[in-house]
Amino acid sequence: MDGAKFRRQFRIGGHIVDFACIDANLAIELDGGQHSEATAKDTERTNILRLNGWRVLRFWNNEVFTNLEGVLETI
Repeated sequence: MDGAKFRRQFRIGGHIVDFACIDANLAIELDGGQHSEATAKDTERTNILRLNGWRVLRFWNNEVFTNLEGVLETI
C-alpha cells in the first residue's frame, strides 16, 4: 500500500467508515448482504462523505474474501 496508513472504524462527521486513509482523504466501505437493500441510503452516505472532501471506495465483503489482490490493487 506504498506506506499508506489506514484507521479502522474512523468517524467522519456523523458517520463511521470501515477504513480511512486520512492523508489521502480516502474512505473504504465494506458492504455485506444487508446493503443490497440499502442502496439509496449508501448512496446518500457516500455523497455526504464526498461533499466533505473524501473519496469513497465500496467493496462487497465477498469480493474482499474472494479477490483480495484485486481489491488492494483498486485501492
